[in-house]
Amino acid sequence: MPSVSVKDFLFWKKIQLSKGGDHQSLALLLDTVGGISNSDLNLSRISSGEKLFLRKNLDFLESIWKDHLLNSTPIQYLCGTTFWRDLKLIVTDKVLIPRPETELIVDIVFKICGKKSQKLLFAELGTGSGAISIALALAYPLWDGIATDIDQDALEIATKNYINYSKQSNLRFYCGHWWTPFESFKGKLDLAISNPPYIPRDTYEKLPQEVKNFEPKIALLGGEDGLEHIKEIIQKAPLYLRERGWLVLENHFDQGEKVKQLLIKNKFKSVEILNDLSGVGRFTIGRYK
Repeated sequence: MPSVSVKDFLFWKKIQLSKGGDHQSLALLLDTVGGISNSDLNLSRISSGEKLFLRKNLDFLESIWKDHLLNSTPIQYLCGTTFWRDLKLIVTDKVLIPRPETELIVDIVFKICGKKSQKLLFAELGTGSGAISIALALAYPLWDGIATDIDQDALEIATKNYINYSKQSNLRFYCGHWWTPFESFKGKLDLAISNPPYIPRDTYEKLPQEVKNFEPKIALLGGEDGLEHIKEIIQKAPLYLRERGWLVLENHFDQGEKVKQLLIKNKFKSVEILNDLSGVGRFTIGRYK
């Protein structure tokens, strides 16, 4: 196992950050590939004469950091891992990197669905890495969840992530386009959640290189106006939700009012646009009848 003095390591870290990038990305690399967490480092700073033991040597870590800086490759894909809420998730370029703002979907569900003692059937359409469904299945062991994705590769990653965290069997995975896997669940869902592709085409073309060149287009592009998939999900939701079942959607920062009107048009009540931590109307929710 490679080792380095704390003093030399801190100097190396300073040099890497001077080349570009941010502290959070380098911390992810050091933790997941190097085996040195922020807490390990903070403890070591107390005695700079100590040695740090690394999972990989500094040259190897530096080569990954160089790839990240020169090619704009997302550090999460290079590490094969990302942190989301309290989860450590496997990610590859087959799945969207789950964003911090999406973490609020779980808090929204906690708020509208209440006590953990009740049983409930929920569905997530377009699960990707499985982040949302896994967080809910772990928090609510009495709930049953169904997570779907159109991409079998994404479902394999989501399944691995779930197995890594739980020996429970309250979350199942199905492959298919939006509501297609739910034919046997018509009128049975208490809650449906989706963070669908919602980026309008003209916005997609202007996305940063690290997003556009690496993350799956199928998980980002929502048609010309960004609402293509959201419209389909909302229009068909009444077939699958129980009466008073909830639909929770993430949308583009400027789509909230349009999504709200779509929900109202399809007989949803208690429709609200909810802000993310930046004060942007990122989520739209409604209750069917």
